[in-house]
Amino acid sequence: MLKFINGGVCAAQGFMAAGIHAGVKTHAEWKKDVALIVSDTDCAAAAMFTKNAVKAAPVLLNMQHIANGRARAVIANSGNANACAPGGEENALRMCAAAAKLIGCAAADILVCSTGVIGQRLNIEAIESAVPELYEALERSDAGSDAAGHAIMTTDMVKKEAAVETVIGGRTVRIGGVAKGSGMIHPNMGTMLCFLTTDCAISSDMLKSALLDAVRVSFNRISVDGDTSTNDTCCILANAFAGNEFIDAHSESYDAFVSALKVLCTDLARKMASDGEGAKHLITCTVSGASSESSAETIAKSVISSTLTKAAIFGADANWGRVLCAMGYSGESFDPNAVSVRFASAAGNITVCDKGRGLDFNEDLAKKILTEHDVEIIVSMGEGAGVCTCWGCDITYDYIRINGDYRT
Repeated sequence: MLKFINGGVCAAQGFMAAGIHAGVKTHAEWKKDVALIVSDTDCAAAAMFTKNAVKAAPVLLNMQHIANGRARAVIANSGNANACAPGGEENALRMCAAAAKLIGCAAADILVCSTGVIGQRLNIEAIESAVPELYEALERSDAGSDAAGHAIMTTDMVKKEAAVETVIGGRTVRIGGVAKGSGMIHPNMGTMLCFLTTDCAISSDMLKSALLDAVRVSFNRISVDGDTSTNDTCCILANAFAGNEFIDAHSESYDAFVSALKVLCTDLARKMASDGEGAKHLITCTVSGASSESSAETIAKSVISSTLTKAAIFGADANWGRVLCAMGYSGESFDPNAVSVRFASAAGNITVCDKGRGLDFNEDLAKKILTEHDVEIIVSMGEGAGVCTCWGCDITYDYIRINGDYRT
């Protein structure tokens, strides 16, 4: 019943999107740098934000705007994070006001996001001047979502976009999203920027509950470099255009909505991990047989966050000792003598460690397996029923190059 469809944030009924070049990115005039996503009507809304103590001005403003569980639109820019920046709070509010004036709603009904360099004044005048053009560019199509997705990219090499369709209470319900994230990815909420839209009829309280559930098993299970951004925002707008029976409590309809949202968010999260700055491999680590799901998650996160494990995967080196080492400092208690480790990819699979001891294995096959783009690290703990999958990427020379001169 659940399937992926085209359309991104415009897949759900009643949503439009656009992205244009406003001039925030002065070094690349051909790159889109401001995006707008608008619903035809007011929406139930929910959001999650960075746990970093240093929060960008848009995050602080959004916390106020989302407090009533309502929103109409999202405006976002790339090229400047508007974090720790002169006039940050005022400029974030000016972005909201500029969009609200054309949409015909209150500034408090607009969510605002920024991503890019920290500490530099945002060129708010360029954004304000471009908003009329941005509004005129709104489309209810793949093209609108595509433009918005490109407009929020910074060091991303590819746009992150997806949409799903399911049936809830006999009515077709769609959920779509665009996201960005390539570096400074080690979330404790969502990651970097993710904008989700749905035509489901659902209360803001249940929407927040659904978002928490979905983020927990998707965005909170990826890591690129261990850095949590100042701007992390994941928000969702629901305009009820699907006409399903209103969801205001836990029910089969709610469960169906959460299931679809989890699938969508997991797809976007994997795309972020795969597009880590300079990355050549997507690393999937599945830990099974742990004492609990929470324990499995902590261990899997430790493995995909390990710099030495990342380096080994980059070099296609089946150095399973890096995996056990990362498990050991995860903070979880387990019996190393019960652990088995296997590497797998489209090229095959190979067990390299059993019951905490190394095995004689075919190094050529192992290298062939680890040369594939999508690589799996499969860990069996032998202790319980806890299972969890987390996603990361390798670390390459390009990561240093990208971040060594990111600001200059």
